[in-house]
Amino acid sequence: MKYRTLLPLAALGIAMALACSAVWTVTREHGIENLRRGAAARLERNIGTLKSTLDRYEYLPYLLSLHPYVQDALVSPNAASIDRANRYLTDLNDHARATVTYIVRADGRCIAASNWNTSGSFIGQDYRFRPYFVDAHNGGVGRFFGIGTISREPGYYISQPVYRDKQLVGVAVVKLNLEWFQHADESEPMMVADDHGVIFLSSNPAWKYRTLSAVAPSTLNAIRDVRQYAQEPLAPLAINVTDRLADNAQVVHVGERPLARAYLATHRYLADPAWQFVSMAPMTNVERDAANASVVTAFGLISLALLLFYMRMRRARAVETALSRARLQHAYAQLNRRVEERTADLSAANERLTSEVAERTRAEHELRAAQAELIQASKLAALGQMAAGITHELNQPLTALRSFSDNTRVLLERGRYDAAADNLAAIASLTERMGRITNQLKLFVGKARPMMSDASLSAVLRNVLVVLKPRLDGIALDSPQVPDAGAAGPDSPLRVHGEGLRLEQVLINILGNALDALKGRPSPHIAIDVQADSAHVTLTIDDNGPGMPEDVLPHVFEPFYTTKDIGDGLGLGLAISSSILRDCGGTLSASNRPEGGARFVVVLRRSDGAQGIES
Repeated sequence: MKYRTLLPLAALGIAMALACSAVWTVTREHGIENLRRGAAARLERNIGTLKSTLDRYEYLPYLLSLHPYVQDALVSPNAASIDRANRYLTDLNDHARATVTYIVRADGRCIAASNWNTSGSFIGQDYRFRPYFVDAHNGGVGRFFGIGTISREPGYYISQPVYRDKQLVGVAVVKLNLEWFQHADESEPMMVADDHGVIFLSSNPAWKYRTLSAVAPSTLNAIRDVRQYAQEPLAPLAINVTDRLADNAQVVHVGERPLARAYLATHRYLADPAWQFVSMAPMTNVERDAANASVVTAFGLISLALLLFYMRMRRARAVETALSRARLQHAYAQLNRRVEERTADLSAANERLTSEVAERTRAEHELRAAQAELIQASKLAALGQMAAGITHELNQPLTALRSFSDNTRVLLERGRYDAAADNLAAIASLTERMGRITNQLKLFVGKARPMMSDASLSAVLRNVLVVLKPRLDGIALDSPQVPDAGAAGPDSPLRVHGEGLRLEQVLINILGNALDALKGRPSPHIAIDVQADSAHVTLTIDDNGPGMPEDVLPHVFEPFYTTKDIGDGLGLGLAISSSILRDCGGTLSASNRPEGGARFVVVLRRSDGAQGIES
């Protein structure tokens, strides 16, 4: 009897051990394979990222070696040529976002660098011992990673020989900081080692400047001779390989036992530069999952054994007594009742869901109706904005019309019919301007089309001064002499991108605001200055008024923002002017003059080619 009891227990123990071992092995291998694929994908992605960075800067030293400033500084190293080369290297380094860019004479002495004006400048240093200088001096491309002898910062160096008339005159070098790469994926440590097995990039600081294996003393001496890694000891990293897998993958333990940690090491190699990339994926989750699977398997087998024992006992009871049969029937009846209760619950839930769908449909219809009302309200607001813009923009021509009309009546009474005819022609021009303004102001409520025409700046200024002539009485005005149409040579006319009427509209708004600011001021004065270069024309309008408060300046170009009294302005002039200049590719800015008064600066694109400066 005793043996009959122990035999099933022994069989159960053996089966459990075999099953747990098989499950642990399969789960671990499956986890390692998934970890290997993920690590390989991340490794390829990181390699691609680093390789694209290196390739992006690969041709920079070559282009640098062809520049005349670099060649002149190496051939004729005087103060002027070296200063020009230093400034060119600084500009190139800033735009390329490299770490340092510098040039070295054929004798190994650095004569110009992008960091020439810093305390850690490379100028004057001897680099004959650096491999990248030797490679470039021999006519090849130098690639080298090491710790800087001056900055003490690690970096990747790319060098190219510099030739002048087929003679080697020096070496151009670009240094890149690759420290960002070691933080690419901190969840899995990443290492990059050189062709000697020295780890120079690692997301684990403790592994940096260690070796993957023991390095021969002669190799260590050669590394120290070129000062590649300064005074780092370059001690081997404690790596114990426990299992070799496919695709250059290994299961390794890093560190001294019993504190060693298990990793899945995946290796990739680059030919140029000759670097080795190693992804160290922790095996913690794989080992834990395998152990959990084994534990679950053991509990499952125990549960299965208990279930079989229970079923056997229950079957024996069912056969022995009719009471068990009755209990089964009672349990079946209870099950049917619960199914009916569950069915009723599902029906009630279905009704609630139908009610919620109807409620959501009604809410959607209400939302669409509200959106339609909002669109209609937006249209009415846009119409009001356009009406306000038209009211503001027609104020200046109407004021000029009134002045010309009064002046024409006086001229007719005095019999000065020619002058009266000129005024009537100006009135006709102003009425035409008002009609065109009403069309142009559509841009304030809708997106205007880009301006494709150009205009003569002298004609624009002349028309603006004619319109504002009645208001300029008693105002000291400094106006520039801008070349007019018909001029030739250096006095050819300044033409700018933009429609003449809309540019006049901008200047009338700015000058009108200046005239308003000068009311009641002693010795009122307005100065207009024009400066032109090959691409732009800058028009500066200054007045000696009270200027603008500092809290007003940020808002001067906002629609309906004004500091004038009610009835004197709507706050739309500068907003419309800024919109007009944006459409023609220009800008408008406002500021206060240090000596007092306001300053508005209009910048326009030239359309007449490169000319001299006009003022």
